[in-house]
Amino acid sequence: MPRIAGVDIPEKKKIRYCLRYIHGIGPKAADDILAEAGISPDKRASELTDQEVSQIASIIDSGYIIEGALRRQVQQHIQRLKDIRSYRGERHRRGLPVRGQRTRCNARTRKGKRKTVAGKKGVRGH
Repeated sequence: MPRIAGVDIPEKKKIRYCLRYIHGIGPKAADDILAEAGISPDKRASELTDQEVSQIASIIDSGYIIEGALRRQVQQHIQRLKDIRSYRGERHRRGLPVRGQRTRCNARTRKGKRKTVAGKKGVRGH
């Protein structure tokens, strides 16, 4: 398996799809990197020469924030929102959807497993 920017990428796939395995590189960035390097996007990762791999790695190092640095940056941004006690920071703190989605139904991804609330159904005494 070739390694680009410290990430193992699959050999059999085309390089334009392999680059997306690197956190922080999407479809547009992958195509831009290959265009700058002058490498065909349809070339398989196993067909790349060492020089092409190092060329791609140098382009990524010079112009993109990827992997650990990107994850750290995102966490710092979220921490800043929490510190200034913004609405979005409060949503992050409570583990609720941040971008305006409804929570009456759905939102299970953010809220986690259902927690059963006892004594909600049959209200006695009326």
